[in-house]
Amino acid sequence: MSTSPIADPATETFVAHRNLLFTVAYEMLGSAADAEDVLQETWLRWVGVDLDTVRERRAYLVRITTRLALTRLRTLGRRKESYVGPWLPEPLLTAPDVAEDVALADSVSMAMLLVLETLGPTERAVFVLREVFDVGYDEIAEAVGKSPAAVRQIAHRARDHVAARRPRDVVSPAETRTALAAFQRAVETGDLQGLVDILAPDVVVLTDGGGIKQALPRPVVGRDKVVRLLGVGVERLGTAEASFELVQANGCPALLLRLAGEIDAVIAVRVEDALVTGLYFVRNPEKLSRVGRETAVSR
Repeated sequence: MSTSPIADPATETFVAHRNLLFTVAYEMLGSAADAEDVLQETWLRWVGVDLDTVRERRAYLVRITTRLALTRLRTLGRRKESYVGPWLPEPLLTAPDVAEDVALADSVSMAMLLVLETLGPTERAVFVLREVFDVGYDEIAEAVGKSPAAVRQIAHRARDHVAARRPRDVVSPAETRTALAAFQRAVETGDLQGLVDILAPDVVVLTDGGGIKQALPRPVVGRDKVVRLLGVGVERLGTAEASFELVQANGCPALLLRLAGEIDAVIAVRVEDALVTGLYFVRNPEKLSRVGRETAVSR
């Protein structure tokens, strides 16, 4: 009679919540590599815990992950001060069903992660835990080392801060695909008019090369400037064996750009009122290591 090994309870619990913990860390950090490091540290802490003393294992794991992510977030803030050029979140290829959870897709989108970058570390942690994962104020208070009353105030401020900066309406994947198709068409045909027609007057372009790949040293703002910039870029791409693949990145449609068969960039957009208000090009090779496979995210 064969017997199967009994799963270790600590391992079983960690594996069951791993995708959730990764998503918490990623939304706090904007970096998959750092989120994975946080998960490794969380695991090392977790295996040393006496599970008999843990009332709610999911909450306990989220608390460990949040504390470790907060510490790393403060370190990342110092690292970003010396980063070459604009900093963009590390893109993730996500499964198509992520888009079906509108709140999750919005929370991991490039546009939202950039808004979260404007929050302080504690505000960001509180917002992510409360607004995305619906964690109770008492649990958040334990995770961030504040009183529940203080956490309520922080949550209110963070909510107002984000609301003033996030896209006002939920954008359908179809609208995003339309904007990306216009960009792809402009590159493939050299005709910029279709792209010009969907650019907002105050559109912003950000490119992240990390000092490794060529990128703009600062944001480019305004339709006229962006059109001139894209005109030059389109001309260069037209002679560089460029190919595009429509993918799901961070819960939204995006373009994967290859030059001569090699992955060169992930291109994401922010769309408001059917116009593109943000164009984001991630070229830093260190941030493209995960775009060859899907990364699971969950709430």
